[in-house]
Amino acid sequence: MKKIIAGLVLISASSVANAGAAGGDGGCGWGQALFKGQSGMASHVLAGITNASTGNNTFGMTTGTNGCATSGSLSYGGQSVVSSIMDEFSEDVARGEGDAMDTVAVVYGVEAQDRDTFAKVMHENFTTLFPSEDVTAEDMMASIEVIMKSDETLSKYVA
Repeated sequence: MKKIIAGLVLISASSVANAGAAGGDGGCGWGQALFKGQSGMASHVLAGITNASTGNNTFGMTTGTNGCATSGSLSYGGQSVVSSIMDEFSEDVARGEGDAMDTVAVVYGVEAQDRDTFAKVMHENFTTLFPSEDVTAEDMMASIEVIMKSDETLSKYVA
């Protein structure tokens, strides 16, 4: 089940990245049109699945339809994925396990055999990752990378 959820989030991440490439905050494609105005992981995942399964956002970027445009600057959507599950991730870090923890590990490219180490190291560094309730996704991600760089097993993923 965890692999399915991680896969769905990665599909969604791809859609979010394509949305950035399409030049708009709301993204493009039928998935974004169907779930316009909704928030949360489920809506993003379903929008990503809709777009990935039909290829309509790629078609839209090529033809200028489906709410897509290619005039905007390209950007990396990975940060959006992590920030969209930040609350769930903080709960998983506090527990030392969970789907959001696995998802963030996948976003960072942590291989399956090293995910237990990732979970353990993140759990041990909870107060570094979340020093206050006001921590931003950007600050948290910077902390994740510093923590990973200082760990012998995880450093290869953030070199």
